[in-house]
Amino acid sequence: MKLNRRKFLLQGAVLTPGLIGLDAVAEPGWLSIQKHTLGKGPAVHRFVHFTDVHYKGDESNLSSLVAEINRIKPDFALFTGDLIERARFAPRALELLSGLKMPLYGVPGNHDHWSRADFGQFHQAFAATGGAWMQDQELLLPNGIHLSAMDRLNYRPSTSSGSFRILMVHYPGWTDRIAPSALSSPFDLVLAGHTHGGQVRLPFYGALLTPFDSNGYEMGWYDTPAGRLYVNPGIGTIALNLRFNCRPELAVFEIGSDYQRV
Repeated sequence: MKLNRRKFLLQGAVLTPGLIGLDAVAEPGWLSIQKHTLGKGPAVHRFVHFTDVHYKGDESNLSSLVAEINRIKPDFALFTGDLIERARFAPRALELLSGLKMPLYGVPGNHDHWSRADFGQFHQAFAATGGAWMQDQELLLPNGIHLSAMDRLNYRPSTSSGSFRILMVHYPGWTDRIAPSALSSPFDLVLAGHTHGGQVRLPFYGALLTPFDSNGYEMGWYDTPAGRLYVNPGIGTIALNLRFNCRPELAVFEIGSDYQRV
């Protein structure tokens, strides 16, 4: 059982001085690159996943992320929401992302919606990379991957085509609310963000607090009715620029030539 918000704030007031004495202040800028391989044999698909940038004008962090993705040279990049919190930050954040040298596909997060930013500029910026800003939409990518993006809970994505099927969703808890009967079969991979991994994670306990629609999916791998879920702890922070035992993450996925659908 997770702490409620009041207990979290009380314990945070006690814990924060000790955390600062460790690496909690350094972690927000200490990018972790996590590699995941599905199947064996030579990689036939290679892509990256990042989420929850929460850009607030900190250009160096986002520029460094773009440079790191370009260094990895994936086939494409996937983003699962919360680029910004306020609309005024959208133009510069999108300008920095335009430095990506591969197609970028993304789905909105709650803060993107709450900011009331003009999503027209998101569509234009993502399309300029060769990708797309996707809202309750499906695409068959040139490499045969079937990509779905879920932006509303009542949207029912298809899993009927594609050699490898990916679902992007901001809220990991939504995977519990997709009825298996609505899918021809589970997705091969579901990617989500939203939780930030809790930002502060205690050894042997996990996250002190996770947001709504997390459903206990904090970070890492889970089996869900929608398919195998990976929850990325994200790039940015919210409320406090603080992370402990929960570094920002860029996930790299490679799909082997002999991947077999379960």
